[in-house]
Amino acid sequence: MEKEYKGLSGYLFVFLELLILVFVVFGFMRGMVVPSVVSIALFILIAPGFTVVDPNQSCVMVLFGAYRGTIKVNGFYWVNPFFSKKKISLRARNFDSEPIKVNDKLGNPIMIGLVLVWKVEETYRAAFGVNEYENFVVVQSEAALRKLAGLYPYDNIEDEKAKVTLRESTEEVNDQLEKEIRERLEIAGVHVIEARINYIAYAQEIARAMLKRQQATAIVAARFKIVEGAVSMVEMALDELSSKEIVNLDEEKKAAMVSNLMVVLCGDRDAAPVVNTGTLYQ
Repeated sequence: MEKEYKGLSGYLFVFLELLILVFVVFGFMRGMVVPSVVSIALFILIAPGFTVVDPNQSCVMVLFGAYRGTIKVNGFYWVNPFFSKKKISLRARNFDSEPIKVNDKLGNPIMIGLVLVWKVEETYRAAFGVNEYENFVVVQSEAALRKLAGLYPYDNIEDEKAKVTLRESTEEVNDQLEKEIRERLEIAGVHVIEARINYIAYAQEIARAMLKRQQATAIVAARFKIVEGAVSMVEMALDELSSKEIVNLDEEKKAAMVSNLMVVLCGDRDAAPVVNTGTLYQ
C-alpha cells in the first residue's frame, strides 16, 4: 500500500555542496590532493539525490526494487541518491473517447462515446499495480462502455417494455457507467471523478432506416392525439347544440356533422368552407 516518504531539505544539501566545492578548491591550492578527490567523489554522490515535486505531483521512491514511499507535498528535497524516482501527476485529467461501434441489447449497431474525468489517488497501485496506468484507463473505460451498451436498448421503439434506454435514461445509464469504470480502475489506484456518455447515435448503415422508423412512430403518436382531441371536440359540440336547443338534428344529420367535423379537425390542410346560399330563382 502507499506510504508517505519525507525527504530532507534540498536547500540544506545545496549549501553542503557549495561548502564541498570551496573545500575542493582550497584543498588543491594547498596541495591536499587525496582529500580533494574524496570531496569531489562525495559531491558527485550527493548530486543525484535532489528532486523537485511540483504542486499536484508526486514522486515514487524505489530502492533496488523495494518501494520506500511517495512524496506528495510539493517542494525541493534531497533523498537517498540510490533511489530511483518516478514522477506521477495527481492532477485531474480528461479522457474524451472517439465514438466506437457496438451493439445494443437488441443487436442494433450504434456509435457511442464517453468523456471521463479521472486522477491518480494511490500512487503505489498506479506505479506497480498495472503496466502504463494511462493506457490502462483508456482501454478499461472503452471496455466498460462496450459492456454498458450491451445491457440496454438504444430506445424503446422495438422494446416498449424497456424502462431504461441509452438515449433517454441519461442519469441511470451514466451512473451505471461510472460504477463500472470505477470498479475496473480501482486496481490502478485511479479515482473516477465523473463519467458521462457524450455521443450516441445509430451506426451509419442503419441510421436512415431507424430515422424513418422514428418519424413514423412520431407521426402515429401525433395522429393519435389529434384524433383523440377531435372526438372530444365533436362530442362537446353535439352536447352543446343539444343542451341549448340551437338546432334539432336527427341521427342522419348528426352522422353527417360528425363526418364533416372529423375531416376538418383531422385534415393536414386548412378546410375550405363552402357557403350554402340557398336556391336562386329568376
